[in-house]
Amino acid sequence: MTIGVELEARILRLYHIEKWRCGTIARQLHVHRDTVQRVLAQAGLPRIGSVQRPSRIDAYLPFIHETLKKFPSLTASRLYAMVRERGYKGAPDHFRHVIARYRPRPMAEAFLRLRTLPGEQMQCDWGHCNRPTVSVLDEEVTFRRRSSGSAQPWPMAAVR
Repeated sequence: MTIGVELEARILRLYHIEKWRCGTIARQLHVHRDTVQRVLAQAGLPRIGSVQRPSRIDAYLPFIHETLKKFPSLTASRLYAMVRERGYKGAPDHFRHVIARYRPRPMAEAFLRLRTLPGEQMQCDWGHCNRPTVSVLDEEVTFRRRSSGSAQPWPMAAVR
C-alpha cells in the first residue's frame, strides 16, 4: 500500500522538526509504525537517536580499568569502596552491574572431545564385587543389543 506525498511530508516534519517518536507519529496519523519507519528509511536522512547521557561512573572509569588490570579478581564491593573514597556518589547495585561489563574475562579453554565407537573403551569410576579377589580386565568390553534395544556387555571372562 502506498501513502500520499502529503502524509510522507507530515511524517518527516513530525519526526525531524517536532522530534516525535515513530510510535507517537503512527498513533496520531492512524498509520502503522512500520509505515512510519519505511518512510523515514526511504527519505535517506539520518535517524535521530537518543542522546547518551554521561554516567556518574564515567569520571572513575580510568581508575577502574587500571585497578582491574592490576587485580582482576578484586570484588566489586571492594572496588566500590575504593571509588567511593574518591568521591563516587552512585548506588552499589548499579556499580556492580556496570563493573560486570568492564571486568576482564578469562581466556576460553579448548577441549579435545574423545570419540570412540561402542565397545572400544570402558570407563569405571567405582565398582564393587562380592568376590574377595578381582583381577584386572585385560580385554576390551564389547556390547550386544538385546531385543529391547538396551546395550548390555558381554560376560566378562577376566573377572574371577
